[in-house]
Amino acid sequence: MDPLVLESCHSTWLFDTERMRFRRILKGLDGDKHHTATQWRPYYGLDIDPLSETFVVRLDPEGTRLLRSWRHVDRCAQCGGQATTELSLEELRAASRS
Repeated sequence: MDPLVLESCHSTWLFDTERMRFRRILKGLDGDKHHTATQWRPYYGLDIDPLSETFVVRLDPEGTRLLRSWRHVDRCAQCGGQATTELSLEELRAASRS
């Protein structure tokens, strides 16, 4: 699987578009080198707005349960441009396999 990866200020979001599931890898908790990841969860749609850098994850078929976030960018208005940590490719691969 080659996941779709979105970076927000506090998480790396992995989307398995084939199986319609996603998980988040939380960044920078207590300065720990080990990252905490959520379990894989189903999703029913992903809407990405390239103008505002926001994205919405639909958690049910009706679209009544949503997660909203924004992508971390240079000079980020959400966090002042300070991403908490970066993940290596190996860390992303390991998270997508588990």
